[in-house]
Amino acid sequence: MKKIVRNSLLRKLLYTFLGLIIFILILDNFIMPWYVSSPETSVPKVIGLQVTEAINVLEDDGFEPFISDTSYGLQIPVGEIFFQKPDGGAVVKEGRIVYLFISGGVRTITVPPLKGKSILDAKFALERLGLKLGRVERIPSNQPEDMIFDQQFVDGTLLKQGEAVGVTVSAGRGGGEIYVPDLIGKSLTEARKILADSSLNIGKINYQPSSTLLPNTILDQYPSGGNTLNAGDVVDLFVTKPGEQSYGNEEDN
Repeated sequence: MKKIVRNSLLRKLLYTFLGLIIFILILDNFIMPWYVSSPETSVPKVIGLQVTEAINVLEDDGFEPFISDTSYGLQIPVGEIFFQKPDGGAVVKEGRIVYLFISGGVRTITVPPLKGKSILDAKFALERLGLKLGRVERIPSNQPEDMIFDQQFVDGTLLKQGEAVGVTVSAGRGGGEIYVPDLIGKSLTEARKILADSSLNIGKINYQPSSTLLPNTILDQYPSGGNTLNAGDVVDLFVTKPGEQSYGNEEDN
């Protein structure tokens, strides 16, 4: 029994050895001579061409074009070749595969619905898609306070990646007969008097540092000038304060 097993193993080793010799002979006498003797040629440069034109150029020169990848977010026209492998001018065998990388241009993103959301929720929703939150305008309305009730671009609008979407946020009950004065650029003292003359009050004062404007200068206000309020309603102010530290919401005394 051991002898039979031994003979079988020897036969397998012998067949493997003979097969290896035959493969080497074929490789040495047929495959390698054919590969070495195959004509070589230069790869045409197709970077900067549109994909259809690049494919035609390569096929006319006997190469096999292969679209490897499409990249977005590039400042390169859509459909243009921005990279190839092998490089243009490289000397290779005829019939070689040439890998092409195509620009998808700047990615377009569909604006999501933002109405009914809070500012924070809208910011997260936009950033997840590759957009940014733009100008936030607060105006009096019958909608719940701090809720977005209008947006700069209706949902479904296509924008380029990185563009901003402005929103309009409810500042709560409004619609009165008193027009809100424009206070931007005025001093806090002036703003206090102007609002008092209009039967309005100062609401929250948000202090922000500034190295260019005098302290207590109005930077922004909510609601903005031109909106209407009722007597006794408040106007929030953003006011300059010297120093590097930004002070949070403070009530004016």
